[in-house]
Amino acid sequence: MERDERRRAELAANLVQVNDRIARACEAAGRPVESVTLTAVTKTYPASDVALLAGLGITDVGENKDQEAAAKAADLTAAGVRLRWHFVGQLQRNKVKSVVSYADVIESVNSERLAEALGRATAGRAVPLDVLIQVSIDGDPARGGVIENDLWRVSDTVTSSDGLRLAGVMAVAPLGWDPDRAFERLALLAGGLAERYPGATTVSAGMSGDLEAAVRHGATHVRIGTSLLGMRNSLR
Repeated sequence: MERDERRRAELAANLVQVNDRIARACEAAGRPVESVTLTAVTKTYPASDVALLAGLGITDVGENKDQEAAAKAADLTAAGVRLRWHFVGQLQRNKVKSVVSYADVIESVNSERLAEALGRATAGRAVPLDVLIQVSIDGDPARGGVIENDLWRVSDTVTSSDGLRLAGVMAVAPLGWDPDRAFERLALLAGGLAERYPGATTVSAGMSGDLEAAVRHGATHVRIGTSLLGMRNSLR
């Protein structure tokens, strides 16, 4: 119990700092703080941490491994904790059926074939699954994400499925790139997508090291792990 209290206090302090960074970034960008949602990336951290974050007001949680995410979602749902689960990692098509059983948002759709597999897995779903297309900002698909020319084809595939809802885009600033340059490029692509599909206004960008630049260029969701939960080794 004492360890749980210490951990809650640690997470609460970190959350205050992260929320303050988001608020200051929004103020500098002339945006309301409500325009940015914090997604807590809890990969490798225990379900107990996720429950503590939920108690502190976190509503959105990101995971990148199906086996780990499925177990956490099941545990927390059984405990009556309702969260919005984001799958943010590379998704293999053979994991699609499992992931769609608990995820509310898939942030890493990066091919027509994956979009088609998700469409089949969500056929007949009462509430469409939100989908973000992962964009390769530097045009190198080896880094993950679709290049600009493929963005439109993947978008069309997503919108052709009744079980999916195209919500917007996600990206990671490429290594070696200035974050402002990266997120300015993402903003142009996101704007083009929203013109074509007016409901696709979500922009998931920015992590612990570059959330300010992401907010400056229109991110609606920031994915924060280290600044919120700490370095993994410190928890052992």
